[in-house]
Amino acid sequence: MELMKLEIITPNGVIFDGEVKQVTLPGSEGEFGVLAGHATLVSLLDTGVIVYERADSKETAVAINSGYVKVDEGKTTCIVDGAVALSGEDSDLAKALEAAKALLEKAQASSTAIAAAVSKVEQIGKSL
Repeated sequence: MELMKLEIITPNGVIFDGEVKQVTLPGSEGEFGVLAGHATLVSLLDTGVIVYERADSKETAVAINSGYVKVDEGKTTCIVDGAVALSGEDSDLAKALEAAKALLEKAQASSTAIAAAVSKVEQIGKSL
């Protein structure tokens, strides 16, 4: 499968910068997926979870509160207000899950979007 570059950037720095197979994003009109070679677009991102599949086929999730994404054929750039990566060792993961829930609950989004994102974070926590 062809790879593309993914960048997830916050005001505090870069959360992820690497090659991925695909990424699923929480768009303002609903979730959507991006693969290498995707048509160019710019979209608002809603409160939710970005899930990407790395080159080694492992999935990683990042909880975000809002932002936007720019997609080109070979690169996807997410500029987000706040983000928490949901990966790492078990002790770090537990802290990350709590931080992600707190970030999502503070987001200024609809209660439905927040509830869906928190539910997804909890499912990720149970599956790891």
